[in-house]
Amino acid sequence: MIGAVAERAEPQNPNGGFKVKRRLILVKIMCLNGWGGKLCEDLLPYVAATAPDIFCLQEVVHSPSSEKDWLTYRDGEHVLPQRANFFRDVSNILPDHVAIFCPAAQGVLWDEDQSVPSQWGLATFVHRSLPIIGQVQGFVHKDYSPVGYGDHPRSRGAHGVRVYDYASDRSISLTHMHGLWHRKGKMDTPERAEQARKLLDFSEQVSEQGDVVVICGGFNVEPDSETLSILGDAGLKELVTGRGFESTRNSHYKKPGRFADYLLVNREEVVKSFDVVHEPEVSDHCPLVLEL
Repeated sequence: MIGAVAERAEPQNPNGGFKVKRRLILVKIMCLNGWGGKLCEDLLPYVAATAPDIFCLQEVVHSPSSEKDWLTYRDGEHVLPQRANFFRDVSNILPDHVAIFCPAAQGVLWDEDQSVPSQWGLATFVHRSLPIIGQVQGFVHKDYSPVGYGDHPRSRGAHGVRVYDYASDRSISLTHMHGLWHRKGKMDTPERAEQARKLLDFSEQVSEQGDVVVICGGFNVEPDSETLSILGDAGLKELVTGRGFESTRNSHYKKPGRFADYLLVNREEVVKSFDVVHEPEVSDHCPLVLEL
């Protein structure tokens, strides 16, 4: 069964003299930057327990030639443990979901002094009770980098799905991306404005009139950014700051700037609940959880 279930009493039946309860099934959507699976011992049980119907995950590692659990990412002084088969691990704890991996680049991670080819990108997991009736995949910055992760700002992808929600007799289209990272911060740049327009274009490609439209991801911009203005001008409502949340980061993030992740919808009236989850800490980003 998908989502959460609520029951409400209907008016008394004039013929039978009893009340009929109707079950309302909610669709749960989660968006999370997974930080390369660094905290997977906490992340995997959390995702398994919450079991979102649609799970949008960024910073996903996929190393199909390695059986190791952990490898190391090295970029100058930036050294970070990576869950070698993060995509496989999440797929295993969501066995009733269709799992789709969208690589942005293939570079190398390290097993001590041995290099291991490893792909990096984002993934979408959709519960099998929500048939996927449309998809779009592409790049909001650069193109696929087949040999090396590349110089910053690196290739960035986006993925969109359109699903049919039988319980509510509607279609939902959802598109997510992992936005550009810049050494100097989260300021507006021409490249970030262009990625916002491309993200919106991907959403429009996968959506049809009447859909519930969701756009989300780790955008790596501030709340007053041009990125959010572009999406807002298209009729999308941003829920993180719009509902008073003051951060999408947690104690694992030591830098200034407490926002990175956003979720927008075209029809706020269908939002049953929305939360930025600070506990448990499963990444240096907070999960965004939407119920429709």
